[in-house]
Amino acid sequence: MPQFVDRRLNPKDKSLGNRQRFIRRARAHIKQVVDDSIRERKVTDIASGESISIPTKGIEEPQFRNSAKGGKRERVFTGNKEFVAGDEIEKPPSGAGEGGGKEGAESGEGEDEFRFVLTRDEFLDLFFEDLELPDLEKTSLREVIAYKPRRAGHTSSGTQTNLNVLRTMQKSFARRLALRRPKLADAEEIEQQIFALEAIPGLGGANAKKLAELRKLLEKIDAKRRAVPFIDPMDIRFNRFEQQPQPNTKAVMICMMDVSGSMGEREKELAKRFFVLLHMFLDRRYERTDVVFIRHTHEAQEVDEETFFYSRETGGTVVSTALKEMLKVVADRYSPQEWNIYAAQASDGENFTGDSARCVALLEEELMPLCQYYAYVEIVDEREADLVLESQNGAALWRSYRAVAGNWKNFAMKRIAKPGDIYPVFRELFARQSAKS
Repeated sequence: MPQFVDRRLNPKDKSLGNRQRFIRRARAHIKQVVDDSIRERKVTDIASGESISIPTKGIEEPQFRNSAKGGKRERVFTGNKEFVAGDEIEKPPSGAGEGGGKEGAESGEGEDEFRFVLTRDEFLDLFFEDLELPDLEKTSLREVIAYKPRRAGHTSSGTQTNLNVLRTMQKSFARRLALRRPKLADAEEIEQQIFALEAIPGLGGANAKKLAELRKLLEKIDAKRRAVPFIDPMDIRFNRFEQQPQPNTKAVMICMMDVSGSMGEREKELAKRFFVLLHMFLDRRYERTDVVFIRHTHEAQEVDEETFFYSRETGGTVVSTALKEMLKVVADRYSPQEWNIYAAQASDGENFTGDSARCVALLEEELMPLCQYYAYVEIVDEREADLVLESQNGAALWRSYRAVAGNWKNFAMKRIAKPGDIYPVFRELFARQSAKS
C-alpha cells in the first residue's frame, strides 16, 4: 500500500503534519483559549490569527527512561584514568547528584507555558467547529438559492417561442429521404409531359397509351407525397431548457442598533460582541460578506463602523425607522436573488408607544420573506438578569416580537445581560440542528 508523507512546512519551518498532530493533542487547551479570545477582538480583526499560551503539562510526549532507583548498568567512559573494566562504583546518595533541570522562576511557577501561533483558518475552524446554520425550511438559507435556465438539448414538445427551425427541418429532410418521398420537380416534369401529349391533335395509338401511363404515375406520385407530408408533427423540435442552480456565495449582514440615551456604553459593547461573532460566522461560509451598519433613535441612518459603535446620539426610540432603512438598503444594493441577507438587531427593549405594532407589520409583510435569518438580541440590566432572562414577559418590543418568532422559523430572539451571556446565546441561536432532524 502506498504511503504519502506530507513535507510541507508551516511559517515556522516545521512540518505541517507535526503541527496538525500537536493541535489535535492539545485541542482542549487551544479551544478554550480561542473561545476566550473573542472578547478582545473587533469586527475588523477577523483576518488575523491568534497567539495563545497553553500549559505544557499534559502536552509532552511519553518517553522511556532508565529508572534511577534500580537496575544494572555498564558504561565505558573514554579517557578514564581512574577506573578499569570490572570496577564497582557505589551509587551516590539521594540528592547528591547535580540535577540537569531548569532553574525555577522567582514566582515559584517555573516554565509552565507554551506559546503557540494559530493561523486565521485554524483559529476560525476551532472557534466555529461546533456551530452550524440552522436547518430552516426556507431554501435561501442554503448556499444555492438562485436558478438560471440552461440549454439542455431538444425536445418534441414545448412552446412556439422555443421552436428550433433548423433541427425541425433536419428531422423533416431525414424522414422524407428515408421514406423516398417524390420530389416536387418530378411531379412537375410529368405534368409537362402530360400537357405536351394532350396538345397533340387526334391523339391515339402509342401516345394515348403513354398519356394514360403518365396520368397513372402522376396520381401515384401525388398520393405518396400526400402520404409523406413535407413536415410531420414528429419532426418538430423545441429547444429544451433546465434550471441550473447558480451558487450564491455572497452574504450581507445588516446590523441595527438603538443608540438613544437609554443605550449606554455597556449595552453598546455587548451588542458589538454579538455582531463580531455573527460576522465571523458568515465570513467562514461565504466568499464575500458585506456589513451594513444602521443606527437609530427617532430616525435611522446608515453609518460606518466607527460612528455606529462610538458616536453619541440623543433622542427617543422609534425602531420602525431602522427597519424601513433596512428595506431601502436592500432595495438599492442587495437583491435577494443575488445576496443572502442576514439581519441582527440589538436594543434595550424600549420603543415609542404604538411603534412596536408597526415593527411587527414590517417584519411579517416585507422583511422576513427577504431574510435568511433575523436575530434580535435584547440587552437587559445586569441587576435584573435573574428575573427577566428566562421570563416571557418584557417590554412592548419583546412582547410584539414573540408573535413574529412564532410565525417565522428564521426569526430568533434572546436576552443578554453580561459578556458571559453572549456566546451561549450565539450558540443557541445558531446551534447545530442535526439532533433535531
